[in-house]
Amino acid sequence: MNSSPILETIHVTKRYGSLIAVNDLSLQIPSGTCFGLLGPNGAGKTTLVEIIEDIIPPSSGQVLFQGRERAAEFREKIGIMFQQTALTAFMSVYETLATFQALYPRTMEIEVLIQMCHLDEIRKQYNDKISGGQRQRLLLALALINQPDLLFLDEPSTGLDPQARRNLWDIVSHVKKEGKTIILTTHYMEEAQELCDIVAIMDHGRIIAQGSPRQLIDRYTEGVHLNLPADCEDKVPRGAGFEIKKINDRLMIQVKDINSAVQQLLAAGINLSQMGLQTPTLETVFLNLTGRKLRE
Repeated sequence: MNSSPILETIHVTKRYGSLIAVNDLSLQIPSGTCFGLLGPNGAGKTTLVEIIEDIIPPSSGQVLFQGRERAAEFREKIGIMFQQTALTAFMSVYETLATFQALYPRTMEIEVLIQMCHLDEIRKQYNDKISGGQRQRLLLALALINQPDLLFLDEPSTGLDPQARRNLWDIVSHVKKEGKTIILTTHYMEEAQELCDIVAIMDHGRIIAQGSPRQLIDRYTEGVHLNLPADCEDKVPRGAGFEIKKINDRLMIQVKDINSAVQQLLAAGINLSQMGLQTPTLETVFLNLTGRKLRE
């Protein structure tokens, strides 16, 4: 991983009348990283990504690519996997790859892409006859066909079943190992935790937290939650650093040191055979920072 930024935004703002979608936002994306951009609906992340991709201009501020203002060749150096892309129904998977390959001066070999993205069995199938998972793998192959220095993945696994999602993650992990820089937007916290080296959480047009998934979990969550049957309540030691809540027929006990907590519960004669364990995740961080209220 190269620590120098491949892309940088400097005081970027985007206004739509009185609405400020992106608010004086500065960030750096190091080369060779998978950078996750998370946020609730209306946070401004789609607007920010479209500015970075040079689809829409900022109202003010700068976007630098490889240390310079983006030039005409910028779009030849990036690959974009949109959440929705219309594919010609009467073209086969192979024909689609060949058509896109002809658009760029620098390309990957089609056979390499077919093997990398697991498309061999469907190479002759028409685009309207392939499954959702196959379609997403094809879209990823199309985003990689010009050997991009920077790859954008917009909600890449939306609507996929768990098996297809894991398969796509494996391909993205392979792309990461080849040193590509990836900007990932997703609503799946597990996806971001699995794939991202750095995560930025955005809300109200600003970055409100940034770091590795582990750093964010350590910084914005508090300990581990044990849960036990409610009839254990009288036996739980008081004044032992436990925070206890009763939810329905379970006790939720927040602890900082799991080993010490288990020893104390055993010493109190509590049967732990029905104990559940909930460790904090990136989803916990996201909800703690942006709230639990649904946003349309």
